[in-house]
Amino acid sequence: MKSIPPSLGRAALRALLKERSPLGPLKVMAKHVGRFFQIPLPGFRPYVVFGPEANRKVLVTERGKLLWRNTDPVTDLLRRGVLIVDGEEHDRYRALMEPPLHPSQLPAYTDMMIRQTERVASTWQDGQIVDMLVESRKIALLIIMQALFSKDVWDDLPRIWDPILKAIAYISPGAWILWRNIPRPGYKKHLQTLDDYLYQIIASRRANVERSTLDVQPDLLQHLLDAGLTDDLIRDQMLTMLIAGHDTSTALLAWTFALLGEHPEVFSTLTAEVIAREKSPLLDQVIKESLRLYPPIHIGNRRVAEEIHFDEGSVPAGERLFYSIYLTHRDPEIWENPDSFCPERFAHGRKTPPMSYVPFGGGPRACIGAAFGQAEARVVLAHLLRNYQFQFTNHPIHPHMGATLEPRPGVMMRVKRRQVHR
Repeated sequence: MKSIPPSLGRAALRALLKERSPLGPLKVMAKHVGRFFQIPLPGFRPYVVFGPEANRKVLVTERGKLLWRNTDPVTDLLRRGVLIVDGEEHDRYRALMEPPLHPSQLPAYTDMMIRQTERVASTWQDGQIVDMLVESRKIALLIIMQALFSKDVWDDLPRIWDPILKAIAYISPGAWILWRNIPRPGYKKHLQTLDDYLYQIIASRRANVERSTLDVQPDLLQHLLDAGLTDDLIRDQMLTMLIAGHDTSTALLAWTFALLGEHPEVFSTLTAEVIAREKSPLLDQVIKESLRLYPPIHIGNRRVAEEIHFDEGSVPAGERLFYSIYLTHRDPEIWENPDSFCPERFAHGRKTPPMSYVPFGGGPRACIGAAFGQAEARVVLAHLLRNYQFQFTNHPIHPHMGATLEPRPGVMMRVKRRQVHR
């Protein structure tokens, strides 16, 4: 591994101040050091890798040398959630949770997704400026709770909104990275409220109160109950899917609106195509390009159980390893004009190496909700573009590295319902 000169450290610091995100220093390190480097911070020196070959090792061929479970707040919050356990325990939970999210089930969710989208959109007044980051979160929450737990949370949004945001903030990068046991006031009450809400849903289902509202196919909650999991384990899976399932969709929808707002010609062409056609190829391309530029889960976090070797160097056992989806997706050796919004690059099939486009990870532990999330984005965006006009307010947006990669300070759009559409 190349040594890091002091001048590069200063450049990384300048990038951090300019971009207001650790993404800036990561890009500086990648440009000057390459696809394998170590972050030079006191008390926090994780290794960072990116690129197709590194992705293949981390996600497929040598994944057995890496553990998902860390000593981070995400482990404190999700406890034994499917996302942060390893081995047979993970495989058992995943097998239970896959059926409701199988691609064959997606058509059954379409009408529900449209209803929940319109529920949120119907609150908009013509000419009102709305934040599509916030509105996308409302839509994503309604959809995930209905799809996985058959729970209508419309009336409960005021009760659970702040606790959910607090849960996301709790696991987002912060001072705890350098000081693991730093006091973190202001979380306990909100996290307890969210726990109480989920346990209430479980108790209600166990009492058969909501069984009559279930679709013919059992939902995720019912699969977990039927498998005999304890309330605590069910809570862990529910919270994992609630956070991971809605926050990623929120980011995808919000970034898509941001990118379309910043590229009005593409926005206009896409809107016309969506209105004119039942299925829009350009919509799929826009979603894929949004996922390339701003993958919601932009970095993967692993603990090295057994020394792992890359072409550029090795990572010893016991170290922390990040694989950067963001850097892979913007690697100029892979992508032409990597920082440009260019949906047509996906128009004729990708001509990039395998494992160079991994917005949902890859291998046996690829995102369990990948197909669901992409279908949700297509349905929600198509409905909104057909029925509403959006005018971007041209405010500056920067990526915020939270639990997911978010557009901050939001995506402000002036909205108006369309009077005439197909």
